[in-house]
Amino acid sequence: MDIRTTYMGLKLKNPIIVASCGLSKSVDSIRKLVDAGAGCIVLKSLFEEQLVAETQEIEQYIGPSWHSEARDYIRNYGMQLGPTEYLNLIEDAKKVVSIPLIASLNCISSSWWIEYAKKLENSGADGLELNIAFVTTDPKRDSEDVESVYYDIVERIKQQVTIPIAIKLGPYFSSLAHFTQGLVQRGVQGLVLFNRFYQVDFDIDKMELVPGSRYSSPDEISLPIRWIALLSAIMQCDLSASTGVHDGAGVIKLVLAGAKTVQVCSTLYHNGLERIGQILEDLQAWMKKQSFESLDSFRGKLSRLESDQPEMFDRLQYIKAIVGIE
Repeated sequence: MDIRTTYMGLKLKNPIIVASCGLSKSVDSIRKLVDAGAGCIVLKSLFEEQLVAETQEIEQYIGPSWHSEARDYIRNYGMQLGPTEYLNLIEDAKKVVSIPLIASLNCISSSWWIEYAKKLENSGADGLELNIAFVTTDPKRDSEDVESVYYDIVERIKQQVTIPIAIKLGPYFSSLAHFTQGLVQRGVQGLVLFNRFYQVDFDIDKMELVPGSRYSSPDEISLPIRWIALLSAIMQCDLSASTGVHDGAGVIKLVLAGAKTVQVCSTLYHNGLERIGQILEDLQAWMKKQSFESLDSFRGKLSRLESDQPEMFDRLQYIKAIVGIE
């Protein structure tokens, strides 16, 4: 079976992308992921907070009598500490693996990443995944204002790099189709649906905030299935599915919805890196059983555009009415 695909113009031997996580933070672990069968790897994210913290730690030594050029030098030096390590990871990994490597930035503001995005490209990154994630609690900020933050980051980074850019999004937008279309119009070549945000919980005995579940469950796959099925036919960019993908069946469902690639993470922590090989075996066995010779031959077959019941995707309460749930 031909399971090759393309993603943002990158040629992949299969649709399995290892999502940004602790499994992709060193050359040795990246090599193991390649040996396990990954078609592409998103490197562990570099967080804006890391740069801010390092810069602030150094700035405490800046005296009031320092020359302005000296101040600027020290601040810029702080910004380079974390990034330099990250750039070295890209350069070293590219020497030992042949599959595409995508750098990941978890950011809020554009000011920290403009110059650095170009350095990522020069270090050999094949693509850039922007994980723009922040919680808006100010009732004075409307949806247009929030979306403009994303647009500004994309526009400014696109001026600096020629490698393809993907945006990893959460599902919480008032008009996801309109917003993502705006991203595509600004040059985004890939959308990763969806980002799984940090989960919170309460310890009711200690009366304190505690972390929620670190890993996704297979039940969470329904959200990316639905939205990829809705958007795949109308978005002029590649869609990559994320969250809730734990087995070969999940990959098949998302390709049927219209995904070009599928990102895995939690299942590798639960089942080991060999899970990638099992997923690929299950995918090819299903393709053979269904007489599909390539991913393109069944991609999007269950999308909204191809459905004879599009209202099943559109009306949130429609399923409840059908099955009699009140």
